[in-house]
Amino acid sequence: MTLKLYVDHVSHHCREVIIFCKLNGIDFEEVLVDLSKRQHLNPEYKEVNPIMQIPAIMDGKFKLSESHAIIRYLASVFPIADHWYPTDLYKRAKIESVLDWHRTNFPRGPAGFVSLSLLAPAVGMPLNPQAAAKAEKVLIASLAQIESVWLQKKGRFLLGSGQPSVADLSLACEIMQLEFSLHPRSFSLQSGRRDDLGSDLAKPSWSQSTPWQCIATS
Repeated sequence: MTLKLYVDHVSHHCREVIIFCKLNGIDFEEVLVDLSKRQHLNPEYKEVNPIMQIPAIMDGKFKLSESHAIIRYLASVFPIADHWYPTDLYKRAKIESVLDWHRTNFPRGPAGFVSLSLLAPAVGMPLNPQAAAKAEKVLIASLAQIESVWLQKKGRFLLGSGQPSVADLSLACEIMQLEFSLHPRSFSLQSGRRDDLGSDLAKPSWSQSTPWQCIATS
């Protein structure tokens, strides 16, 4: 049965799932859930994900939401290179620690900053410069912590690894969300580039514009 991804390329959570599938040769059918049209609130989509958030997947009759859970599932079900989600429990536990830190700390930075300073109107919410300024401070502190804790000199990627893991991909996609603020015209929701965003980031050179060298084309 065909794996279905319910996504919108505007969402970095969706992009990490799309890119993971493309990098690992996982075939899928893409189903657009347009956030700007609030399609995630449709009754039809609620049947897929009762929480009414994206991304979500349907693999046969199996339904799953939350990007990190989806990637863990895909890494366990499909044949992929071990460096993405190692079978070694010690290495996997380290990657899990980065993923948990990411979800607990980091989204308040780039995602909050971009949403509050630029994207909020696209989902029917007002801009909030004051909150965006606070989110920017969190972002700066989080980036410093990545540099001082998660990046190690002995490897090109997080945790000193010589190859990327799902943690590298997830963090890189979130930081790429800053492109909305750094180059708003290039990624304007009104510019007709909405559907191109995810495909641009899935190109081999997508990682070259990340703010640090933890992600690099392998």
